[in-house]
Amino acid sequence: MSDVYELMIALDLRDEISEAELSELNWHLGTGPRPERLTIVTAFPVVVLDDAGLPVIEDDPRPLLAGRGAAWRVGGALCSALASRADRARKGWSLMSRQEIHPDDFDEVGRLLCWLAARAHPTHVRGDGAVGIGFLRFHEAEVPDALQVESGRVAWPA
Repeated sequence: MSDVYELMIALDLRDEISEAELSELNWHLGTGPRPERLTIVTAFPVVVLDDAGLPVIEDDPRPLLAGRGAAWRVGGALCSALASRADRARKGWSLMSRQEIHPDDFDEVGRLLCWLAARAHPTHVRGDGAVGIGFLRFHEAEVPDALQVESGRVAWPA
């Protein structure tokens, strides 16, 4: 049994992102090198065994939306892109990503999604303040669920 989900993000971002943040975002999308200092998602804890065979927690930074090529479980291709928007009505950035993620990655990916939602163009903000950021689909499901950030938290499936 596999707990893999398809994550599809489609979001326009306001033009209020610094060069350092753009660099880090491009790293997360797999379209740029890792910046020296991480500020969007700063902790990537993983459990490893030390020399005595005891579990310890280490930090292992990795890009969160950088999958490329054929998807393992959900079919289709994995990809991410960030494009500048130059039109007056929506000046800023357009982001798209399709990834496979496991619930073990919900915390780190959730921090990135919350950061993105806080910078979303107003057209993504709903009347109740929630930000629609994309869709999440369990790999065996036929229909995805809308994915949104509410009060600074991602509404992951139960």
